[in-house]
Amino acid sequence: MSTNLLKGKRGIITGALDENSIAWKVAQKAHEQGATFVLTNAPIAMRMGEINKLADATKSKIIPADATVVTDIENLYTESMQHLGGKIDFVLHSIGMSVNIRKNIPYTELNYEFFNKGIDVSAMSFHKMLAVAHKLDAINDWGSVVALTYIAAQRAYPFYTDMADIKAMLESIARTFGYHYGMQKKVRINTVSQSPTRTTAGGGIKGFNEFFEFAEKQSPLGNASAEDCANYCISLFSDLTKMVTMQNLMHDGGYSSTGVSQAQLDALMK
Repeated sequence: MSTNLLKGKRGIITGALDENSIAWKVAQKAHEQGATFVLTNAPIAMRMGEINKLADATKSKIIPADATVVTDIENLYTESMQHLGGKIDFVLHSIGMSVNIRKNIPYTELNYEFFNKGIDVSAMSFHKMLAVAHKLDAINDWGSVVALTYIAAQRAYPFYTDMADIKAMLESIARTFGYHYGMQKKVRINTVSQSPTRTTAGGGIKGFNEFFEFAEKQSPLGNASAEDCANYCISLFSDLTKMVTMQNLMHDGGYSSTGVSQAQLDALMK
């Protein structure tokens, strides 16, 4: 149901690959709530996905951009402002990739070339997107930037390997850039730590299905869905959360605050 929470707001949404992705759900919700926005992804990801269908449904322009390339990001912001008719009010960073995970390389044996690639794509791209926006003064005062992360940035999850370190860097960028952008332009920057979610990216992690079920039993409210996460992101784009910044916000059904659930104990005692 639309309440026009984002009416009049302009945005950029990265990472919408297919209808299972969180970014896809965010785009649908943002459109429902009255926002206009540009969709973007790396050219290779766009060839693999179904972004044109989403663009048609949300009446959005697609601007291809490799988030590791500064000139691409500069073009993304410039074209977005021209197309949307003004500066940006919200940005979703939903970009992540680990070659080490894809190739099932153990954490203790990481390929460092792959590791560097993961850092560039999944974390440094966030700094680049913020730095270019800052340089171009592309985001309106009191704008909102949200990046998606995971609790493995704070706790050890063996299967998450180098992405745990990369997400820790992502969260640090949100805090540090959030300070500078907040002081200068009142732009707020946060990360959302989501439950394990059945997305194309999540499904590529070894043991994902087993862990999904574990987290479902561990969380008092169960795992948060991609649609739930999209609703949360929309609230962070809105003026209702204008004083929230530099936070890593847990959106996981209570998983992060639960030591052990009764459901887990019952399963172990069977």
